[in-house]
Amino acid sequence: MGKKTDRSKTIEQLEGIEWPDPPSEGTGLVKAVHNLRKRPINLLTAWEMSRLIGQDVGIPWLLPAALDILRETATDQPLGGFYDDDLLTAVLTRRAPVWHSNPQCAADLKEIISLLEDISPNIRENVQSFFLEADMGVTD
Repeated sequence: MGKKTDRSKTIEQLEGIEWPDPPSEGTGLVKAVHNLRKRPINLLTAWEMSRLIGQDVGIPWLLPAALDILRETATDQPLGGFYDDDLLTAVLTRRAPVWHSNPQCAADLKEIISLLEDISPNIRENVQSFFLEADMGVTD
């Protein structure tokens, strides 16, 4: 995840894998994920990114983009600005291997969390779990 991604590309283009159409009996989430993979990353909303990240789709490309959004909006949060808890939750709840293979993203998320003055009680447990997951197996 170290190199800069062309965010005008879709997840399908970046992966080089075109998924078949979703099954007709698929859930709304399944259909949404299939469709969102076909949209350029720079056109995805924070909510759409949270849906994809929550399903572990496009993590190498979406995680840095999501962290950029979270960083940009963190400074507005103390001023009463909108802060996307859904996106934060989706990012926070990725498992330890994501953070271990992307230590810079983990460090960036820790920095973003430190900027937040008012973390929802519903998200505090996710923050604690993230710190445990991100630090698991790390030695000084």
